[in-house]
Amino acid sequence: MAFEKTPRGSYGQRIPGFAKPLMKVMNPLMVMQARRGPAKDSGTLVLTTTGAKTGQRRQSALGYFRDGDDAWLIVASAGGNVANPGWYHNLAANSSAQIELGGRKVPVSAAQLAGPERDAAWQKVITASPRYAGYATKTDRLIPIIRLTAS
Repeated sequence: MAFEKTPRGSYGQRIPGFAKPLMKVMNPLMVMQARRGPAKDSGTLVLTTTGAKTGQRRQSALGYFRDGDDAWLIVASAGGNVANPGWYHNLAANSSAQIELGGRKVPVSAAQLAGPERDAAWQKVITASPRYAGYATKTDRLIPIIRLTAS
């Protein structure tokens, strides 16, 4: 499974300029909250990637879906935004990452799902969390699904 960069859409929600500084404050708070989560299967993990442009360590709190014993699915929905989230671009540039889950740090490799495998994963995601189906109606880009596998 190659990691194919999915292009941005031609329409979808856009993050207003005034919200970007707020997001820089909120993201570390969300990461801190995810680390204090009640259990390892609380539905949130902390993804640590290497910045595609900066080479700096970047962390994001993301919802996840189990995909076997040592694999997790994450969805680059960005809430139906016209563009993919920053962490997606970081993984496209460097598929090695780390997740934190229930106080445990796990090195992972990322692969973007395509074709029937993506379709099956999408059904699993929207069955478990129907809000993701709504994100797909807000944009014309194909929302990427990434499988993180313990390495």
